[in-house]
Amino acid sequence: MLQTILLVVMILISVALAGVILLQRSEGGALGMGGGPSGFMTARGAGNLLTVTTWWLAVAFFACAIGLTIVGNINRSNASIVDRDAVGALATPPAGAAETPAPSAPVPAPAQPAGPSLDDFLGSAPAAQPAPAQPAPAPAQ
Repeated sequence: MLQTILLVVMILISVALAGVILLQRSEGGALGMGGGPSGFMTARGAGNLLTVTTWWLAVAFFACAIGLTIVGNINRSNASIVDRDAVGALATPPAGAAETPAPSAPVPAPAQPAGPSLDDFLGSAPAAQPAPAQPAPAPAQ
């Protein structure tokens, strides 16, 4: 809730800051263009008012940005959103659910990697592999 309010305030400050900057008289240093509106707010006092307003809006903009950063990191944890929502719902049984019975079929061994692993390049011992299947002995006659 607070993050949404700060975000709306930040947008309003940004629009106001852009407007105040565009109202200011050009100094004439950019590409030889100078001047600006000849009769609108050309008094020295109006220039000072716009300058002070620009400073206050800039300070408010940075304060709002820092506030958004702090509020955004308050509820942050080391877990990912995927871990909390999707995987968490699958990993924990619903309340009141009985324990699931053990599967009746044996669990197959994990598949072996198709290519070499980092252990093969480092020269460490290979991972334990299942023993090759022995042929069945011939029936006695």
